[in-house]
Amino acid sequence: MTKVAIITGGLSGMGLAVAKRLHSAGTVVCIGARRGDDADAIAKLHAAIGAPIMVGALDVRDSQSVAAFVDRVIAAHGRVDILVNTAGVYEESAVIEHPDAMWDATIDTNLTGSFKMIRAVMAGMVAQKWGRIVNLASVAAHQGMPNNAAYCASKAGLLGLGRCVSLEGAAHGVTCTSISPTWVETEMLKQFVDQEIAETGAPRAQVRAKYEASNPQGALVQPEEIADLVAFLVSDAGRAITMEDIQVNAGSLW
Repeated sequence: MTKVAIITGGLSGMGLAVAKRLHSAGTVVCIGARRGDDADAIAKLHAAIGAPIMVGALDVRDSQSVAAFVDRVIAAHGRVDILVNTAGVYEESAVIEHPDAMWDATIDTNLTGSFKMIRAVMAGMVAQKWGRIVNLASVAAHQGMPNNAAYCASKAGLLGLGRCVSLEGAAHGVTCTSISPTWVETEMLKQFVDQEIAETGAPRAQVRAKYEASNPQGALVQPEEIADLVAFLVSDAGRAITMEDIQVNAGSLW
């Protein structure tokens, strides 16, 4: 039976790579994103996927938005088999004078948003006795870094959330795992590179080389590598892998 997957934040980065990978395997892919009603973004997505797929506006921070999007998927396809939570935000600030708005936005999107998506789909997965949930965490869930309190806290929270979901779903064929990458070559990383170039005037190759050297393998993780791992975890072969966080760290602590 063809599986139906929801991917949050699937218009770019790792979410887009996951969407492409699952679609190529025959999965029905439904993407929810804040820009999910942007015609240009949808056109670019369909060009990247190579076929039209369901895309809709989704704000994972808002319970009504989550419920409406999940209801739309179920109305169109009858069920949800797979949930991949990749929607996320990243901002930096020292703890001293840390803005409330930055903390709230990070926790609400990265952690609470994942919780709300899981809550919305889990009853259906339990009822059908099959489900796969994958949360995109980070090596930041395991390691601290100055000026990253909100991000580290949000990603560490995903690990605790996943353990509880795993135990509640285990007897019903529902698994919950997380993936914790180091730096991945996404649009977000490219923005950091551009910002450093603008601030320092350093050559692009030099700035990129710094990120490459941040892990012992000396090469940035690619979104497609994360997508391949997701594809395995959501397959029948991944049945016994649950309550697990897999670090894709290239040997790096961050």
